[in-house]
Amino acid sequence: MRALILGGTADASLLAVEIARAGIDAIYSYGGRTRAPADQPLPTRIGGFGGVSGLADYIRSERITHVIDATHPFAAEMSRNAVAACAQTDTPLIALERAPWLKTPGDNWTDVADVNAAVATLPETPANVFLAIGRQHIAPFATKPQHSYTLRFVDPPEAPLPFAADVIVSRGPFTLDSELEMMRTRGIAWIVARNSGGDGARAKIDAARMLGLPAIMISRPELPERRRVESVTDVMQWLGHSTRLGE
Repeated sequence: MRALILGGTADASLLAVEIARAGIDAIYSYGGRTRAPADQPLPTRIGGFGGVSGLADYIRSERITHVIDATHPFAAEMSRNAVAACAQTDTPLIALERAPWLKTPGDNWTDVADVNAAVATLPETPANVFLAIGRQHIAPFATKPQHSYTLRFVDPPEAPLPFAADVIVSRGPFTLDSELEMMRTRGIAWIVARNSGGDGARAKIDAARMLGLPAIMISRPELPERRRVESVTDVMQWLGHSTRLGE
């Protein structure tokens, strides 16, 4: 067995620990968008594969027998490439994908299909807006420059932003108390977020509910049919191994 983890999430890191403990031959792959990715207990590669054909070639050349897609729920291109490449190489594929957040009493959400719809949903009246969507997706908000935007990135931006913004450089997960303080200090009136799911990024959603703030929630992209599980334990069972999580 030789597994390839398409990673970059907290769940992928937990999986890497369990795979290393089990002594499974595996490679952890980062997409390369974070300049200082977290260390992993497995051999690591950084960078893209070169589309479907490049990933298929890598699977063949590295003699990969199992692929685990543990990328971000919005890393749609990588997930689609994984489905196609695994089909081409007849390689088993499983997706470790956390469940999306569900609206609870007190949440003031507007669900939208994509970033452009999120821009259109923002009010015309100037407001303090927290864009919790990652640096790759902020450009469309330049069409509404009347707002005061707060952004939060893992790395400092390398290029000028498309609009003036208050940039926070910090790596999560973030606590409820810290999110409440950040929103109160900056007078946040609107939140734009992607429905990433999981616990690591949920604090901002809970904080918005406690403060009574409206949240524009971007829905997940449609992906091809594939086997999907929500826990590291399920992936380990798929690989034929038990897990030591919780010990």
